[in-house]
Amino acid sequence: MTETTPQTYQVLARKYRPATFADLVGQEAMVRTLKNAFAADRIAHAFMMTGIRGTGKTTTARIIAKGLNCVGPDGKGAPTTEPCGVCEPCVAIAEGRHVDVMEMDAASRTGVNDMREVIDSVHYRAASARYKIYIIDEVHMLSNAAFNALLKTLEEPPAHVKFIFATTEIRKVPVTVLSRCQRFDLKRIEPEVQMALMRKIANAEGAKITDGALALIARAAEGSARDATSLLDQAISNGAGETTADQVRAMLGLADRGRVLDLFDLIMKGEAAGALAELSGQYADGADPMAVLRDLAEITHWVSVIKITPEAAEDPTTPQDERERGLAMAAVLPMRVLTRMWQMLLKALEEVALAPNAMMAAEMAVIRLTHVADLPDPETLVKKLMSQSAPARPTGGAPAGGGGGVVHGALRMATSAPMRGPVMQGGQAVAVAESQLVVYASFAQVIELIREKRDMRLLVEVEEGVKLAKYAPGRIEFEPAPGAKPDLAARLSQRLQGWTGARWGVSVVNAGGAPTLAEDRDAASNAAKAEAMENPLVQAVMLAFPGAQITDIRTAEAMAASAAIEALPEVEDEFDPFEDD
Repeated sequence: MTETTPQTYQVLARKYRPATFADLVGQEAMVRTLKNAFAADRIAHAFMMTGIRGTGKTTTARIIAKGLNCVGPDGKGAPTTEPCGVCEPCVAIAEGRHVDVMEMDAASRTGVNDMREVIDSVHYRAASARYKIYIIDEVHMLSNAAFNALLKTLEEPPAHVKFIFATTEIRKVPVTVLSRCQRFDLKRIEPEVQMALMRKIANAEGAKITDGALALIARAAEGSARDATSLLDQAISNGAGETTADQVRAMLGLADRGRVLDLFDLIMKGEAAGALAELSGQYADGADPMAVLRDLAEITHWVSVIKITPEAAEDPTTPQDERERGLAMAAVLPMRVLTRMWQMLLKALEEVALAPNAMMAAEMAVIRLTHVADLPDPETLVKKLMSQSAPARPTGGAPAGGGGGVVHGALRMATSAPMRGPVMQGGQAVAVAESQLVVYASFAQVIELIREKRDMRLLVEVEEGVKLAKYAPGRIEFEPAPGAKPDLAARLSQRLQGWTGARWGVSVVNAGGAPTLAEDRDAASNAAKAEAMENPLVQAVMLAFPGAQITDIRTAEAMAASAAIEALPEVEDEFDPFEDD
């Protein structure tokens, strides 16, 4: 009785792996270059294949190996880009058992000793094939010593040796290795190409699957053909009869994109209760809160892109009704709202990943998003505050309370930040900034602003060194007091412009300045000193002691009060029974 070998199932990613360049999809530029090189007999001795996962790097390496060693059905063929697939070298290479085509995994053979084996074996000719070919996958995993050991052989290999490298991390490969290879960057496969490929495979397998389901798979594959065929394999097994988009969405753990658009619309309208109800409904239907927030971020990005380039909405993986909703949202929502939504969603994704309960964190994120949806932007806030009348403020001194009032503080806070960035363009920004200077109607308000900003050094210099000659909002002219620093005007202008967002002209005059604030504050003391200087006795003392100064003046009343305090009788010490005699 003969024993039959059980047939094992081969996954679609392997069963439909491209065997020729004609089967390789989405890499037309590389295929064209290789075909021309083979036709002109200009085949490089080393190739470097790079790209994301599942785009055909190792597959291309094997096709090149078969093309180099193919001898055709009659055994007399030359190197070709269309290997026959039936000759002994083609069959052996396809099955991975050809003795002259050595495929290595650099992730498990990273050391210099592994490369030394390669270097020692390249000197021997191929046993049965035309070329001895080394395919090294994930070559970026090699150590620096291994790369250095390979350099000389890679630069001048024997004529019968070819190297083919594959990597997903091209930046980790030393430039000395890259300069010795012919590099090919395999690009992501376009969604429409992937959908056509999956439709072809599904028809070959006799499976029924809707276009919506294929669109979801193509979007989830992110340009990887292997990911797409693996997901297609799973979807065919998951579906009973015809596989639908709902089945694929449940298989992938995705939220319904239409419902996510509904949630996005509710958030943009600021309807917190409706948004929370929609999020809870999706959660009850099995959607992952993290996936819902990721879909919201994806929709935010998508709407932002089609707002700038409407033709981007013509995506084959997007149904027509979603395209129409996206275009309608892009026409209504301002870009500043979308960018704010994007930033807050990025923060929310981090919070949900760290939170002990993902649903609670997602609900809090939705609440925040709905409450900021109708907040005014800085430009609108400035205009609103400008339309309100500023409160009356005293002109002769500091404002009551020292804070300038709520409207004054809010106005200054709202105007200082936008003026530094490109919120308003050109003359509009300057005009709005200049209009805010009406808040500083007197020099006393400027002094109060310096005090609020806690720049004590500048405050002392202004009080002691500025003899104000002329003042208008945005314009200060002063005569410097003796001892004032030469750069005081420049520093004062710079500080005021930074705090208010408007230009301040601060200039120095030679005469006409009023007394400094410090002089006004010390006017009574100075008057008493001036009166004392007129006393002949004091003048005689000053002549006798050159350089002497009056530091303090005591009136008769003050001296009498001080003497009365000093004349109080001393209190005798109380009796202490424990004190020694």
